[in-house]
Order: sequence, then C-alpha cells, then structure tokens
Amino acid sequence: MMRTSLLLCGLLAGAVSMAYGADATGQERLAIDRQAVVTRHNITVTSSSELQVGNGEFAITTDISGLISFSNNPILAHWGWHSDPLPAGQTIDDYKWPIHRGYDGRERPYPLQNGSEIGKWLMSNPHKANLGRLGLVFLKENGSAAGMEDLQNREQTLDLWKGLLTSRYDIDGQPVNVETCVHPTLDAIAVRITSPLISAGRLRIKLTFPYPNQSGDFNRPDAHASTIQSRGPRRADIARIADATSYHVGLMWAGGGTLENPAKHEFLLSPEAADQFEFVCAFTPRALPETLPSATETIAACAKHWPDFWNSGGAIDLSGSSDPRWKELERRIVISQYAMAVNEAGSYPPPESGLRKDPWHGRFHFEMIWWHGTHWALWDRWPLLNRYIDIYQRYLSGAQETARKQRYKGARWFKCTGNTPVEWPWTSHSWLVWQHPHPIFFAEMDYRAHPTVETLNKWREVVFETADFLASFPSQDKENPERLVLGYPIEDMSEKNPHFETINPAFDLAYFRFGLRIAQRWRERLGLPRDARYDYVLEHLSPIPVRDGVYIMWESVSRESGLRDTSVDPWGTPQWLSDHPSVTGLYGMLPGDGVDLETMQRTFDKALQLWPKLKWGWDYAMMAMCAARLGMRETAVDFLLHPDFHFSTSGAGYFPGRGGLLYAAAMMAAGWDGCPEGNAPGFPDDGSWSVKWEGLKPAL
Repeated sequence: MMRTSLLLCGLLAGAVSMAYGADATGQERLAIDRQAVVTRHNITVTSSSELQVGNGEFAITTDISGLISFSNNPILAHWGWHSDPLPAGQTIDDYKWPIHRGYDGRERPYPLQNGSEIGKWLMSNPHKANLGRLGLVFLKENGSAAGMEDLQNREQTLDLWKGLLTSRYDIDGQPVNVETCVHPTLDAIAVRITSPLISAGRLRIKLTFPYPNQSGDFNRPDAHASTIQSRGPRRADIARIADATSYHVGLMWAGGGTLENPAKHEFLLSPEAADQFEFVCAFTPRALPETLPSATETIAACAKHWPDFWNSGGAIDLSGSSDPRWKELERRIVISQYAMAVNEAGSYPPPESGLRKDPWHGRFHFEMIWWHGTHWALWDRWPLLNRYIDIYQRYLSGAQETARKQRYKGARWFKCTGNTPVEWPWTSHSWLVWQHPHPIFFAEMDYRAHPTVETLNKWREVVFETADFLASFPSQDKENPERLVLGYPIEDMSEKNPHFETINPAFDLAYFRFGLRIAQRWRERLGLPRDARYDYVLEHLSPIPVRDGVYIMWESVSRESGLRDTSVDPWGTPQWLSDHPSVTGLYGMLPGDGVDLETMQRTFDKALQLWPKLKWGWDYAMMAMCAARLGMRETAVDFLLHPDFHFSTSGAGYFPGRGGLLYAAAMMAAGWDGCPEGNAPGFPDDGSWSVKWEGLKPAL
C-alpha cells in the first residue's frame, strides 16, 4: 500500500502549530485560549453525583455532599493492592496450567481455570484495596441524622481549570459550602467547609475503614486493624493492616477539633470552630511525612498544578465551527483529558474503570493499555505516560517465562494481571493475542517523539523479545506449507470466535505484520542486520482473509482435520456481530499493513450496514479512525458524537472509550502517516468545522 512519508504530516503539523503560535518571521500570534476552552466545560450537577478529584495515582469519587457521605464509593490508589489469604496449605506454585493441543499439533499449557482452590483464588487476587470512606455527618434541628434527601438547593461544580470541587446545599435552611481537591503530588484529600452548622455542633467528619477488598467489606471488623500510631492536638496518624497489606492514613486539621474512636475502624472529628473548618486526609503505602500541607496550601497547589497540566501538550479549540455539535465534541475532549489525568497517570496501567469501582477487581488488561495510554503520546504528555509504561520492562521476565512454558521464543505478554506478573486464569486471558504488538507500537511512538539512542536502548529488549514471540507464534498452514497461519487456540478481538475452530484473525494478522516491520526498522536504527526469521514471517504470513470482496474477522477450520471450513461466515452469525468490529481496526487504529484500500472501503461499508450496535466505547473511536483514514470525514465525526458513545454530565464513563476518543480527535486534527494535505484531515472540509489545534503529534 502506498503511503506518503511521516515527514509530510510532520511538516503539516508544524505549519499548523506555527499558525497558532508564531508566524514564519517569529512574530507572536494569538495561541488558543486554553483557559476559555477548558472552563466553558466546567461541570455542574444538582442531583446525584459521582464527580472525582485526584492526581492520576489516587482519587476520590464523591457524592453530592462533596465527600462520601451517602454513597459507598471507594477511595482508590494505583499503589493500593490487597490479596485474601491463600487457601490453607497452598501456594501460587500449586496452580497447574491445563494442557491443550493446538493447530500445529503441539501440546501447550495455558492459564485456564482447573477447578482447584488456588485457581479460584487467582481469579480474584490481587485486587484493588478500598482504602477507606471519608464523609460528613449532619445533624438536623431535631437531633436526628440528615440523609441525602435533607440536602436542599444542591449545586455542585467541578472547576476543571483548578481541579477544585465546590458543593453547595442547605440543611434546615442553613447553608453548607464544601471545597474538595486532591494534592497534585501527595495522595491527600483537602477539604474546606463553611457553614453555621459547624459552630452549632451539627457537623462532623467521619473516617471509616473496611476490610479492603475493592468494594469494601464493613462486616468483617476483626479481619483487619486500624491503630492510632501518633496523636497530637491537630493531627492523628493511623496505621492500617489487613493480611499482607499495610498503609498509613494521616488526618490533620486547622483550628480546634476533637477526634474520637467510637468503634473499630471508625473515627469522628468534631470541629471546634466558628463557621469554617478545614482538614487534610493523606494516604500512603509508606510512613507519613512529618508535615502535611494544609487544605489552604493544597488548594493553592492545585490552582497551580491544573493550569500547568492544561497548558502542557496539545489543545483543540472547536468554537469557530458552525456545526452546532461542536460544543458537545469539545466537551467530550476536555472532560476526557481531565478524567484521564485524575484516574490514569499512576504507577500501574489503569483498569478499565480507572480509580472507580471496577468489575475486574481493579486489575489492568494488557490489550487495553493501547486504549488507555496512546493518547498521551499524541497529546504530547509523555511525563504522564512514562509513569507506568515501563510496565513492559518491569514484567518482561514474567512474559518471557510464559513464552518458555509454551515453547515459544521471546516474551508472551499477559492479558490481565495486577501488581504481580501472574495471569488471571481464564479463557480469554489464555488465548487472546492482539495485545502482543502493543509494546512495539508504544516504542515507535516514543522514538518518533524522542529519536535518541537513549530511547532505542530503553525499548530495545522489549521490542526484540516481543518480535521474537510474534515470529515464533505462527505455524505452517496444513493446506499450503509455504504459508504461515495464526493457529488455534486463539481469540479474536471480538472475543466471540470459536477458539479451537479459528485461524488467522484479520486484526491479528495486520498487527503481527506491523510489529515485525517496525522491529526490523529498530534493528536497522541500532546498526543491526535484519532478522531473517522476521523477514520470513513477513513474506509467508497469510494475507488478511477476504470473502465476497470484504475482509472477514477470521478464517474458520475444522478442529479434527485442520482444514478450512468455507461454509462458515463470521459476518453472518449475530453472536459475532455483537462485540468489537475488529476488521475496522485494520486501517484506523492500525496504519494498514497488508490492507487493500478498495477492500477496506467495502468492509467498512458492510460494517456500517450489519453491525447492530457497538458495545464498548472504544468501538466508536475505532470506527471513527477508520472512517477518517478512508476520507469519510463526516462519518468520523458522527462516530465521536454517537448517542450511544456515552459521556455523562458528571464525566463518568468507560475509560478506554475516553482514551480512544482523545486519540481519534488528535489524529483527525494533526493527521497520520500518509494523511491528505491541509489542516485537520479527519474533520469535514466543507467549512462547517473550524479546528484550531496546537501541540498535537500525528498518528502512526
């Protein structure tokens, strides 16, 4: 497939950036007013709420009170992990991988459920630890506790530019104002409360600790410990221990206050002040610092940090557009940046729900790292991505061990794990393969942004160990010995295919080609000869399967004979059309290795016709990227604004979808390898969209 060079799009990107920064003579011109772009999308709610404040490593999900007074939302951190005790007398080494015979006739072990107690334990351990619950207790005039229904005239506003949540409401006609934020570099919640209820003795702060599974179990008080380690007139430090998990919590307040410990794991702070009281509650896996910042200092730190964040990297301003949907798309872009900065810039790759409740025990999925993380590169916010993208270096030895067990070369990456490189035993986790080229994709983006020897050395081992697996995984086609296939057991991106009757998932074929092509480029950059095995696989790997002029999601085979079954059509079974439209990722998410553009156009058209409803947020972004590359600019925008691509008023949502939208929007604005000339090549060029952008990088 013919492509223009990256240089063309790079020059165009530079030209557009110059147009909104300085002209060719160096004369300054007006840049995007980033504060205006951000603040016109400040979030205000008046009923229920799940607004968040956080710093990328740590976050609190509040309710309408400004803390967690009436909900069961967890406080979570990427460093916070917990495991239940192991089954009696067992260790992780007692878990044995079941054996299955693959397409190539070899028997290999896979991390599947085997019915053992240790196998069941591995399904839910480790999990994110619910670190605690911090809320307010209100007393009504009659002395009874106020419920959420007693909060009248509610208004809660999240100032995105300052990272400050302000909650206002009345109780028995008395006003309450609560300001909440999280320190940019310390995992500390800062709160300032203003209300006559303080001097009336009708407002208290309540800190409670559950047994720290992810949802938090408040019915096991004897299974964990909350011990005051030190106590002063305005500070108390609490040590938390649950099984092998330990962390520390520091509570510090300004002015007078009395701290009580009325029950196990429950602490009540009663302010002794006039009408304003402030405090900080800090969490850390290590010893607490001798001094903690005050709430006033933390609010000031946020007022500096968040403008610095918004002024870093890229920006998009759509306010000059005549299409009335411009504000909604810009809102989605802005609140997605905030949500990712709060939830997904920590010490581990984020789970699919960020630092919110997560149905996968808070563990992260390696195939989702692309959707969570690649946007940081296009928005040129590498310091945030670099906080966790070294997971590939950290977990390399574990991936190498998996490949060795299965008699492959290189490193076979995990599917779903936590703070230890141990796979969660499950079918999808054993047979999914589209996550494997991801580290090569990240490495290539890193090198394009930082073309140095240091970058090459940083990724060298990961790139080559990954490529060694990609080259050793294909096996000889039973019908044509000159052709290599991706054989079963295998799971397509859609996670709907029959695992032992499938070969050659279309997306995986294109992605394996991409990975090996880029790995050869890395060898050349390092002055190494091309790897003969990589070239052999690139030459002999099966083409992307086509039927009736369109790409199909995979080829089907008979498990008994290993021969292709041409009577099965992966496009014709409704079950297979109920999840990710993987074929549209060939040319959109991916740059199109092995893709014929006319076939791709017919494939995309058929996907539009047949796919009943996209299920996951990143599906819409993937379709938008494919439409953009195919020149279907209006369709690309339509997918980013699709009504089923949910972006709630509060900003809650599915985080891979948010990352996908940010990647797609940046790509549509700044371009990609081989993009058409002109500004914003993925947006309609009929005058309805005015796309100002700066600081973005083109996509691969």
